[in-house]
Amino acid sequence: MYPTTLAVIALTFSNYVLQPAFPDCLPPYIATRLLATICILFLTWVNCSSVRWATRIQDVFTVGKLLALVLIIVVGLIQIFRGHYDALRPSTAFEFRQDPSVGQIALAFLQASFAYSGWNFLNYVTEEVVEPRKNLPRAIYISIPLVTLVYTMTNIAYFSSMSPEELLASNAVAVTFGEKLLGMFSWVMPISVALSTFGGINGYLFTSSRLCFSGAREGHLPYLLAMIHLKNCTPIPALLVCCFATIVILCIGETHNLINYVSFINYLSYGVTIAGLLYLRKKRPNLVRPIKVSMLVPIAYLVFWAVLLGFSLYSEPVVCGLGMVIMLTGVPVYFVGVHWKDKPKCVYRLVESVTYIGQKVCYVVFPQEDLSETEPLTASKATD
Repeated sequence: MYPTTLAVIALTFSNYVLQPAFPDCLPPYIATRLLATICILFLTWVNCSSVRWATRIQDVFTVGKLLALVLIIVVGLIQIFRGHYDALRPSTAFEFRQDPSVGQIALAFLQASFAYSGWNFLNYVTEEVVEPRKNLPRAIYISIPLVTLVYTMTNIAYFSSMSPEELLASNAVAVTFGEKLLGMFSWVMPISVALSTFGGINGYLFTSSRLCFSGAREGHLPYLLAMIHLKNCTPIPALLVCCFATIVILCIGETHNLINYVSFINYLSYGVTIAGLLYLRKKRPNLVRPIKVSMLVPIAYLVFWAVLLGFSLYSEPVVCGLGMVIMLTGVPVYFVGVHWKDKPKCVYRLVESVTYIGQKVCYVVFPQEDLSETEPLTASKATD
């Protein structure tokens, strides 16, 4: 799921970098894949080398992303104040060539949700967040309204100078927007979007590798992925697996279909997770819950999830069905790799050999457990 998201963002990065060099056509297929691969490899090296470097890159490029979006919004608002808002009139904005079905509207919501798919990524790095019980909810409460506002205003700005037909026909919307309104400074747009997506790749790589790391630590993935570099304390094996999977996917997938796959799989997994949360709330109400929300939130989300996925599957059964098949391929892997305990000794010897070689090549070991991190949670359990 997350390598697919990484592949989409990497392809977006390469498209925006190369689009100015090919103003009258799409960038070459090989060129976009090659540049995306180089970007993935470079950021994997950065994340393997230092957590501090990775977080600094994320901070700098997040600021750059917001500045680029603010530029688009300001230029768009100036256009609107000058009276250029024909595409925003209801008669134009809601004009359809054909009456859309409920399934198509649901699929549009599913595709648009890709832009907001990072809302839960901070959960994967809670061990590296200062005071997560306080800062995790705060970050979510601040970021979701902020991202929604910025993205909404950005789309309004686009429509101040572009018709819906122009927007759909453009391979790089921000580049077309810059060419229309910024004149000699139109080069700012592709650079800004490239920097934005560059930071997005870094963020997804950082968090998805921690997901592999946590899964391996729980025994759901090979234990080699739960090891960190002896000096840099970075999960190199997990990062390399994410890097390899991303490169394979971006070389064989097309951006539009990848977005559909990852959006459907994301929402399917989110819905199953929320259903599990409701089940545990009912069956095990006395479990320790450091962060607890009203039941109305997961119930409302689950209803929205069921409607969205149901109509999307009805509208695009092949694409959504393939996404479901991709997700279900993990079931036999789970039963063979995790559930099956009495494996032949040759399998264990092979795993041990691969782990040993991986440790020597990557210079990694199991992290030492810090007992001070578990004391507050243990104490809370005792008081409860």
